[in-house]
Amino acid sequence: MLPISSPKTTVGTNNRRDEEDASSVGKKHATLVSFFRSLLCRIGVVDYRKIIHSIKVGIALVLVSLLSILQPLNDPVGDNAMWAVMTVVVVFEFTAGATISKGINRAVGTMVGGGLGCAIALVAKNHGEIGRALTICPTVFLFSAIASFYRLVPSIKRKFDYGFMIFILTFNLVAVSGFRGEEIIKLAINRLSTIGVGIIICEFTSLFIFPIWAGDELHRCLVSKFDNLALSIKDCFEEYFKPMDRKGETQTSIAMNGCKLVLNSKSSDETLANFASWEPWHGKFRFCYPWNKYLLIGELLRELAACIIALEGSLRSDRQSPASSRLTIKEPCEAVGKLLCFTLRELGDTIFKMKQLQLHESITGELHLTRLQLQFALSACKFETSANENDIGGRLPLASILLMLKEIVDKVEILAKEVEQLGGLAGFLAQ
Repeated sequence: MLPISSPKTTVGTNNRRDEEDASSVGKKHATLVSFFRSLLCRIGVVDYRKIIHSIKVGIALVLVSLLSILQPLNDPVGDNAMWAVMTVVVVFEFTAGATISKGINRAVGTMVGGGLGCAIALVAKNHGEIGRALTICPTVFLFSAIASFYRLVPSIKRKFDYGFMIFILTFNLVAVSGFRGEEIIKLAINRLSTIGVGIIICEFTSLFIFPIWAGDELHRCLVSKFDNLALSIKDCFEEYFKPMDRKGETQTSIAMNGCKLVLNSKSSDETLANFASWEPWHGKFRFCYPWNKYLLIGELLRELAACIIALEGSLRSDRQSPASSRLTIKEPCEAVGKLLCFTLRELGDTIFKMKQLQLHESITGELHLTRLQLQFALSACKFETSANENDIGGRLPLASILLMLKEIVDKVEILAKEVEQLGGLAGFLAQ
């Protein structure tokens, strides 16, 4: 007789088979993911969102192309369907805020410019050729000059430059066209409707198909700056207090790359903040979110990055103090460096988690105590320099390092206050 396996043995065997199948599926999935990641890296695509954006643009262009392909949709608009395609090409941007900004600017600029152009064309149509020229030319000059002037105002240029450009273009095309009054109104309505269709498709695709928010991007960039500066401070002192035979330039230069990224972030921060102000309520970012506070904190971080670069330059100066003199400031410098790294990471983590800064009083107290310790060390360094004039060349670099550290501590204390204010304005939750 054949042996009969018990139910427990059968169940155990089935469970092991299920686990093996699940593990094999998981391995295949991980292998597939790693393959696609390596493929994207080979073709130069590090951010997968670029692929998503490209697909969204393709979807939007397919949708607007139906105005030309499908006869029932093409009959009302005719050849004006090309304006919908042009609108998608020029309006669709990487982030949702940028797309909303350009869409609204294009819609308003087209409507205002087209409306004024139609009005001027209707007024000038019954005045003959000379009267038409005398009516259109001054108005074209006046409105174009006024719009061009306002495009140069920084506050308007930042948010509405594209709208004013579209206004100038549309107004001139409509005002100087040779169509009769009835034809120009019909043409304006058809073009405006196709442009509106293109804008609606852009906004719908950008907002509802894997949206890429400028606010999220600015939020992540601000948090990464705190980590970069903390790492730069840590690596500066690790390199400075190494034995002379173990010093190298590679690690310190890599550490300074974070500071350089922070210094060069002003333009991108302002652009992201502008686009984020156009975006609707999403996630924890509500209406009237204090994006300007993000810009202020970013400016303070850039000032701090400049101080760290100056400190790093002093640490790597050719006029270095002897090793015996450095040991006198090693303990306070390492303590200050650890405190600064902890504080910067704590501030960045507070913004990342959108929590209220609970340790503000303790952080401020520690920074104030650290400032006093640096002042004491600086006074001691000055006293020793005046007492021993022969050692003045070795003590001056140490004094400059202590002064720069004191300046960095002051900057970090201001940053802590600004982060606390951001939590109040943005409605961060209490921890």
